[in-house]
Parts: sequence; structure tokens; C-alpha cells
Amino acid sequence: MSTPLLPNAPWPSSPWPSHGGQAETLLAHFGLPADHRLDDFSANLNPLGPPAWVSDWLAKQLAGLERYPAPDYAAARQAIATHHQLQPEQVLLTNGGAEAIFLAAALHAGKRAAIITPSFGEYARACRAHRLSISEIALPAPHFTVDIDALTAGLNDIDVLFLCRPNNPTATLIDISAMEDLLNYTAAMGCRVVVDEAFIDMVGETSQASSLVPLLARYPHLLLLHSMTKFYTLPGLRLGYLLADAATVQAAQAHQPPWSVNHLAAELVAPLLADDAFARRTQRWLASERSRMAEALAQLGLEVVPSQACFFLIRPCAAQAITSDALFEQLLRRGILVRHTHNFAGLNGDWLRVALRDAPANRRLISVLKHVLENVLEKGTA
Repeated sequence: MSTPLLPNAPWPSSPWPSHGGQAETLLAHFGLPADHRLDDFSANLNPLGPPAWVSDWLAKQLAGLERYPAPDYAAARQAIATHHQLQPEQVLLTNGGAEAIFLAAALHAGKRAAIITPSFGEYARACRAHRLSISEIALPAPHFTVDIDALTAGLNDIDVLFLCRPNNPTATLIDISAMEDLLNYTAAMGCRVVVDEAFIDMVGETSQASSLVPLLARYPHLLLLHSMTKFYTLPGLRLGYLLADAATVQAAQAHQPPWSVNHLAAELVAPLLADDAFARRTQRWLASERSRMAEALAQLGLEVVPSQACFFLIRPCAAQAITSDALFEQLLRRGILVRHTHNFAGLNGDWLRVALRDAPANRRLISVLKHVLENVLEKGTA
């Protein structure tokens, strides 16, 4: 068994999972058994789970596995286009949001990219895969807000800018008016803007927090990436899409392998988007639980970045005399898996990302956090 970390001990040099939801590696690293009971707060998924009808629906579609999917995915693309009030030619169905990221990078192979950090590591990975040089534009802690003037100053000679809205892992969101300023600037300098909206449906609809889809008509250099696997809690199915002008979609499709999306995922698009009741229920519940959890985390004395998504970025304050590394381990040993931030550029493990779960799991998280932090305060050790 590994030695427990002291409050100010350095984080071990062993490799760490690059994504959430990978408990096995961490349990082994800390010498915990594979069947160690865990509540997983490390993956950013809809805490309500998939719509109740999905399992039965998928079972009825199994016969379709005997045939190739339609190569143009016309029905799925039409459903997405109708949902966003676009044309089907502006939609490219992808194997999860990850493939959409790599296709966006492929459009600029060998050129120069800028990435707003800290953010999802797959943007940099996709850029490296397609030989783009990368410049990082760091958001300042602890609020991680975007200063548009500072951002645009870092875009000289940049061909494509990647950003996430709301951002992963900070859960912060650039409002639409600021995005319009950015798009006006980048249009003039010929810089493509790729915006990952994987968590936009978790925000709720307000005038400055909604999707950028309506801006596609005004800004042909804007490219939007969407993931359906997070909002509908279907990460094993892999389902996403790319939205842009027709010429950009056609160019991206040229880099996509044939039949990239499987039959079950493609056929599921239309019924998922038609389930308005599920979307409304999720957004109402998230708004209420997010507010409650933000207050509960702050009452523990933790530093909490205001969230516009289904997760929080947190860290202990200096008075609590425990590092995020030590807190991570103590939570893991007590059956709570959160997301480390050692592979998010600029965070260096100083923060933890905590996803929302259902209400009972969230209450347990708060209870365990309270116990650990009180124990540290009383004994001066984690």
C-alpha cells in the first residue's frame, strides 16, 4: 500500500489518467483494491442519467447492426439541422465530440493554433496529431475570466483558436456579447474560431449563456463542436457533431473515415433531440442542484469557481493546511473519486474538478469533505 500524502507533500511523479472516469488506474496507484467502493465525481455527465426509454429503444434497433449505416447519415443530420434551425449541409455527424475536435484540427494541418487554457487536453492532442504549432493563452486564476482585449492581443499570426464554452475544467462561460467582439476581431484577421459547446445544454437558456449557433449565419469562420454523450449520459455510444458553413463541413468530411458513426448512435439522434421533456427536466434540476452545491462547497471554506456547467473547480484555502493532492487521496480512500488537474495546462494539480451527481451522492460528497477538512484542522494532518 502506498504511503498517504502529507498536506504539503509533492504529487508523485507517476502518470495519471488524462480523463475522468478511470478509477482502476488510481486505485492501483494508491494501493486500494479494485472493488473499493467509489462514488465517481470525476466524469462530467448528466447526473440524471440517460432518458428512461433509451435502453428499450436500443434493444429494438439491434437488427439494424446487420446493415451498414447510411453513408451520409441524412436522417440524423436533418434532425440536428431542424433542432438548431440550420440546413443539413451545415451538419457533420461525428464519433463523439472527440472526433469533431480532431476534424477541426485537420482543417488547419501544419498551421498555427492558439488554445485558451486551462482547458480540455484533446485540443492540444488533436493539434499535435495534425502538426499544428500551439500557443497557449492562459486564463488568470482564481476566477479564470476572459479579457477579450488580452485575448485578441495573443492572436497575431494565429490561424485557428480553440476554446470551450462553458469551459472544462473551470465551468466558466464567455457571454455572447464578448464572443461577438472576439468573432469580429478574428474575422478581420482571418483566424478561424473553434468553440466546443459540449456542455452548453447544461447551462440553461439565458440571453448571454445560450449556444452560439445563431451566430453561424454572420460569422462563416465560426465552427461549433457538440457532444450528445454528456447531456444524455451515453459516453460509451460516442455521438457528437460539428456545425459550420456548408463549405467547411464538406472540407471536414473529407478527413473523416467512412461510416465513422455506428448505426445505433446515428439512429438515436432524432429521438434524443425530440425529448424536450427530458431536456427541460435536466436543466431545471441542474440549476437548482448547482446552486445548492455551490453554497455547500463554499460553506466548507473551499475556494469555488462560479460554475455554469455540471461540475465545479475547487481547491482548499490556505488556512485549511491541506493541498489539493492530499485532499484528492483522502477522498479516494473514503470512497470519493474526483478529477485531478495535473494534466490541465496552468493548473498543475492545484485544483480539483468535482462533477455534480444525484442529490444523495452530492450529500455524501459534502459529508466526506467536511470530515476530511475538520480532521485536518484538528490534527494538522490529512
